[in-house]
Amino acid sequence: MAENKGPEDRLGKQGTLNGADASGDDSLERRRRDLGAQLASRRSDAQAEAEDAKSRGATGYGQAMKLSSEFISGVVVGAVLGWVVDHFAGTSPWGLIVFLLLGFGAGVLNVLRSAGLVAESGLRASDAPPADKDRK
Repeated sequence: MAENKGPEDRLGKQGTLNGADASGDDSLERRRRDLGAQLASRRSDAQAEAEDAKSRGATGYGQAMKLSSEFISGVVVGAVLGWVVDHFAGTSPWGLIVFLLLGFGAGVLNVLRSAGLVAESGLRASDAPPADKDRK
């Protein structure tokens, strides 16, 4: 019958495991630690990228909701104003058609401004050129 060999029985003549030299074991242990460190750093990088993707997805969803609500609100306001003009002026359906088209244009312009593709109209107080005090 085979008996379970203890650590002393597995050691070779030189006192190493299965006759292998100690420097090879040290090298193997060092390589194992280096590989473990590399895997840990790559895992943390992958987790950081996954978290960034989640936050970008939520940010993208919020941006899409903002843009769509600005477009829809422009069209709805135009349609309501057109209906009110038609109701009180008796110009049905021309007021609705005209103001619906104006609302569509305003909605598109709001979306483009919100997306940063078109500059805001008008000068702000901070953008205005300084007043020339020397002029009389």
